[in-house]
Amino acid sequence: MLESITFFISIIAFPSVHLLNGWLFSFAEITPRIGLIYLPAFIRLFNVLVLGKLKGTLATYSGGLLLMLALGGTGNSVELLNIACSAGGPLVAVVVFEVMRGRRAQIHALYDVAAVALLYCVSNAVLHHLMWSFFDRSQLARPLNLFWMALGDFNGALLGGYALKWVAGRLRIGQPL
Repeated sequence: MLESITFFISIIAFPSVHLLNGWLFSFAEITPRIGLIYLPAFIRLFNVLVLGKLKGTLATYSGGLLLMLALGGTGNSVELLNIACSAGGPLVAVVVFEVMRGRRAQIHALYDVAAVALLYCVSNAVLHHLMWSFFDRSQLARPLNLFWMALGDFNGALLGGYALKWVAGRLRIGQPL
């Protein structure tokens, strides 16, 4: 039951945090698709690490579809591929981590979470830029944007992680009563 609730909250959280991010951090936007702080990066990573590879990826993809509808998207192939890249980045990171380390990432181990976050930031930026290279060259403003996208995802994942840690500490989640 709790897993189902978390799944549906995760679906809604991704587009909600994306819209909030645009409002809070518009000053740090490099292009309409790249910002120096991207909080939904944390939601994407959270989904896969907490819900698992399949459900986490589905939650992010479903949230991406909701976001597309909220923004008046048409569901064209580039929009759907952008959503697939968004959902695929954390999945690729977790799979690469598992292959490299020979085990699953432990969400309570700082090293594991940091390693997966770094892998995610790179994989997400690379997936998006590869897709744009093949299907929508207008998204490729400058080669350095790959770095900025990865940095924005890392900053967002870091801020989200710290916010979660702060909230969990205040609410005593995961601590003995």
